[in-house]
Amino acid sequence: MRLLRSTRTVAVVGASNKPSRASYFVSTYLLASTDYEVWFVNPREREVLGRPCYPSLAELPGVPDVVDVFRRPSELGAVLDEVIAVGARALWLQLGLSDDDVARRGTAAGLTVVMNRCLKIEHARFHGGLHYAGFDTGVISSQRRAVR
Repeated sequence: MRLLRSTRTVAVVGASNKPSRASYFVSTYLLASTDYEVWFVNPREREVLGRPCYPSLAELPGVPDVVDVFRRPSELGAVLDEVIAVGARALWLQLGLSDDDVARRGTAAGLTVVMNRCLKIEHARFHGGLHYAGFDTGVISSQRRAVR
């Protein structure tokens, strides 16, 4: 996927310090398995995974290439407005999130819009690190193992 290859910075909107949250799992993967500079956005957190957390996209230290969203469906329109205002290139809505109006408005504003997909899964898929259990086994092979 061209978007993932050209991305240098990712803002995770709705980042959480709770290991049970999808944003936490995806963020740990992004930090450990990619070269992306990852910024966290959540007005209720001061720090996530030992890194600063910003209250809004406008307060980030730069313009993110991709804004990865972990928010309620009712908040997607407001997040899109922020994404457009800061000049990001892409809006990525995580698994379970899609909104045709947000997609139309984002595309009309010149954004690449990805809906109902996990950034971690897609990155791993295109970079050879996806195992059926969702993590990198370190083994890439097209050959079947012999059954003994």
